[in-house]
Amino acid sequence: MSNTILLAHGSGGQLSHDLVAEVFAASFANPVLERLEDSAVLAGLGGGRLAFTTDSYVVRPLFFPGGDIGRLAVCGTINDLAMSGAQPRYLSAAFVIEEGLPIADLRRIVRSMAETAREAGVAIVTGDTKVVERGHGDGCFITTAGIGVIPAGVDISAANARPGDAVLVSGTVGDHGMAIMSQREGLRFEAEIASDVAPLHTLVRAMLEVCPQIHCLRDPTRGGLATTLNELAGQSAVEIVVEEACIPV
Repeated sequence: MSNTILLAHGSGGQLSHDLVAEVFAASFANPVLERLEDSAVLAGLGGGRLAFTTDSYVVRPLFFPGGDIGRLAVCGTINDLAMSGAQPRYLSAAFVIEEGLPIADLRRIVRSMAETAREAGVAIVTGDTKVVERGHGDGCFITTAGIGVIPAGVDISAANARPGDAVLVSGTVGDHGMAIMSQREGLRFEAEIASDVAPLHTLVRAMLEVCPQIHCLRDPTRGGLATTLNELAGQSAVEIVVEEACIPV
């Protein structure tokens, strides 16, 4: 690993994996963290299980077709919980705000978060704010954490993929990334491009009601589908064969 942090360390690819493994996992080592899931699975009161996750969100521009950094922060944390089969309950939200950000923009972001939380049936119950000097915050950074309840009998893990499993994709890939890129780079397309950012826990719940045997889920975010499949293959010690022509784009 390099001696300094590179932008590529945040891309979700091999350098991100190396950073987590060699710096964070090596220092914070414990049986829960070593699973390297989207959410930590913890023993809850009364014998149940809780899912607990946290994530930071940095995006430019703050507003894009189909969403904004606020909706992204709420949906991203809800979806990390959902990938363990959990039903999200509570979120926290911490803001690093750059000096000079218009209050109107901050209100718009916060209202979007509130609307998304109501849509998903979760409550944002605690938070924090910090303000940094102009030029040091890219407008606004948001960190969210979430707690959810895992139903009895659900056992979903990135380490559970098995030979013979089918890889199913719930929608087209690349929508969110292209929506961001089109705004950032001023690109124009014949078709309307919009982010597909949305809470997925109700979809997961419906899937489990129809097929309780589902045992491996992941929400492809940084690094996209290829990185996600590589992570699943590594954690499950399986080989995954994908036909490129069958991937919905």
